[in-house]
Amino acid sequence: MEARAYLRNLRISPRKVQIVLDLIRNQPADKAKAILLHTPKSACEPLLKLLNSAVANAEHNHNMDKDALYVSECFVCPGPTLKRIRPMGKGRAYRIMKRTSHITLVVKEKE
Repeated sequence: MEARAYLRNLRISPRKVQIVLDLIRNQPADKAKAILLHTPKSACEPLLKLLNSAVANAEHNHNMDKDALYVSECFVCPGPTLKRIRPMGKGRAYRIMKRTSHITLVVKEKE
């Protein structure tokens, strides 16, 4: 049995989120929370909320044991990109890509 949680349109680049997701993949839920609390990355705060949501989904919807949960799957996909323009010298305009992320986090119960 597994429980999922999704986070859509997070205004952080998928490359930055992927670095943090690699740290918590295949870790027990309590250890993953500790990692997210003590890692100085901007993606850690929304990922901590997402992990708490996945654990709550597992407890409430599937009656899983909170202490036996681990992060079985976590991945990030690029969301819609906001395109902005920065004026530069000599009448030029440079493109600024403000990237967004869609994050999926799955927790499972250890056998």
